[in-house]
Amino acid sequence: MTEKPLKIFVVEDNEWYNKLLVYTLSLNQDYEVKSFFNARDFLKCLNESPDIVTLDYRLPDISGLEVLKRIRQENGDIQVILISEQEDINTVVTLLKQGAYDYITKSEDIKERLLNTIQNLGKGINLKREISTLRKEIQKKYSFRQSILGESPVMKNVYELIEKAIETNITVVISGETGTGKELVAKAIHYNSRRKERPFVAVNVPAIPSELIESELFGHEKGSFTGASFRRIGRFEEADGGTLFLDEIGEMQQNLQTKLLRVLQEKEIVRIGSNKPVKTDCRIIVATNKILKEEVKKGNFREDLYYRLLGLPIELPPLRDRGNDILILSRRFIEEFCNENNIPLKRLSGPAQKKLMSYRYPGNVRELKSMVELAATLSVNEEIEPSDFTTDDGDTISSIADDDMTLREYELKIIKAALKKYNNDINQTAKKLNIGVSTIYRMLKEEKEKDK
Repeated sequence: MTEKPLKIFVVEDNEWYNKLLVYTLSLNQDYEVKSFFNARDFLKCLNESPDIVTLDYRLPDISGLEVLKRIRQENGDIQVILISEQEDINTVVTLLKQGAYDYITKSEDIKERLLNTIQNLGKGINLKREISTLRKEIQKKYSFRQSILGESPVMKNVYELIEKAIETNITVVISGETGTGKELVAKAIHYNSRRKERPFVAVNVPAIPSELIESELFGHEKGSFTGASFRRIGRFEEADGGTLFLDEIGEMQQNLQTKLLRVLQEKEIVRIGSNKPVKTDCRIIVATNKILKEEVKKGNFREDLYYRLLGLPIELPPLRDRGNDILILSRRFIEEFCNENNIPLKRLSGPAQKKLMSYRYPGNVRELKSMVELAATLSVNEEIEPSDFTTDDGDTISSIADDDMTLREYELKIIKAALKKYNNDINQTAKKLNIGVSTIYRMLKEEKEKDK
């Protein structure tokens, strides 16, 4: 990526010095230089947003200090280098406190020092540009109407809740089975909210060893424990001004739940090995594949923390309940995969679509994505056929879709197959299929009455 030229404004009333500075800077083709001989002409062009201003301290119309204040008020991103004949230390300190990046005296080495200062500034400015560009790309990517696909009624309800979450800083609790896209929703909320310019920090709670998670979240001071050879900033501080996403919060150990509760109440953390509290300002979004209220009843999750986190609940439906969304997602995944791997675009045959609609997707959207990408790889024709699909254990997708049955008949067939597999243990079958025990009893009863 070609770097955009640095826009530098030279404000200097001395004609000889003005030409010297402009000539010196213009030798670098990466610098776009414009000069002014007084403050008023310069301030009229301040809306052009230069990256750097070299500013003479003694101007004929307005003092350099007053011009510096105007620049800081107008655009805090503009970097100002003060240039003067005097070396009064009190003046230098005052200007630096007002936001000047550097103070350079008019001496024999002014050209070398100015070029070095601008070169150092340029590195930081280009880095900020890259970060800003990446953030814009991420915001576009996580525009939730583009990143979260689906037209089913259950997903339209999710979209409405995401829109409400975007409008405020309310704590969000995202629940749903593994693979339903909880982190994707959390990112969509963050990157469309007022905090989008600040960090999104994700923590997978069960993935961090229990002895390290407190340090991971709150940080530690150098020497606070064996192996702590430097100060570490925790995830709460890292997310300051942005969003902290705590994934699988239901797996958090109770001793840490107590500390998390305090942080949420006081809005400050204390690093391990320190007594000094550090204020934090981060939005909290949590996700869980468990029912937290049930975990409270079981004694696995603190009731006070549960109510502290009880903000806006967003429940993500399992893929099997989203109907035609399966095909919408499949087509998007296939298109993205083919584009990324420079292979001809594949399409789903009619039987393949029927096959996809019949599967239960225990791994939800994540499993569907893996399945269609593998199918696109295995397919030898432009159309993906049913035989190109395999589940994660290598078996082809169940062929129940080849039968001409109603949805209720499909469901009943799945229940019977599961009962047979689990030796008619209805409780285990209900757990494995993620349905209520009463649903199984009701469907079996309805079938028996139908056969009478």
